[in-house]
Amino acid sequence: MTWLADTATSYDTVASSYAEFVSGALEEQPYLKAALTLFASRVDGPAVDVGCGPGHFTAYLASLGVDVSGIDLSPGMVDLARRSHPGLWFEVGSMTDLALPDASVAGVLASWSLIHVPDESVPVTLSHFHRVLRPGGLLMIGYHVGAGTRLKTEGYGGHPMRVNIHLRQPWWLARRVRDAGFTVEAEWLLRPGAEVPQAILFAAK
Repeated sequence: MTWLADTATSYDTVASSYAEFVSGALEEQPYLKAALTLFASRVDGPAVDVGCGPGHFTAYLASLGVDVSGIDLSPGMVDLARRSHPGLWFEVGSMTDLALPDASVAGVLASWSLIHVPDESVPVTLSHFHRVLRPGGLLMIGYHVGAGTRLKTEGYGGHPMRVNIHLRQPWWLARRVRDAGFTVEAEWLLRPGAEVPQAILFAAK
């Protein structure tokens, strides 16, 4: 699929500058940090950070005692994550075809990575999240709130990119999550006054 190749290439290009851009995210966004802390407290077993980027959230979960690994579509991001966090496991992979055994993890984190998945591919992606989670496992999704799709052609240090960013309404995503077999437990709206608000969804298998 072209969008997968474009996304991987784009994040290969901006890996270092993106890592610098997000380096202070947890200290700058206390409610996001609280959400990740809550996720860590609820996960009883191994977890996977899908679309982990440079591994900053993966490392935070590990610091809280979670047995967590990271998967990202971009080889450049995975190389950077491995160098930055040598004690953790990272591998290249796609959330649309997760190479994990059934019922193998207790938690799935998808933090602002589902935003690059087209609407028509969201159900199969969520089905993979459901498949790899154990009964009672927890899913946390971070995403941008809005409507429509924006093509990002430049970012993070002025480097060229070609990625679509899909904005979604909470009701739209919650419906797809339920259709995949999850129970939605909580939805948080972050930065409601921003031009593009953010949101977090928690759901259990």
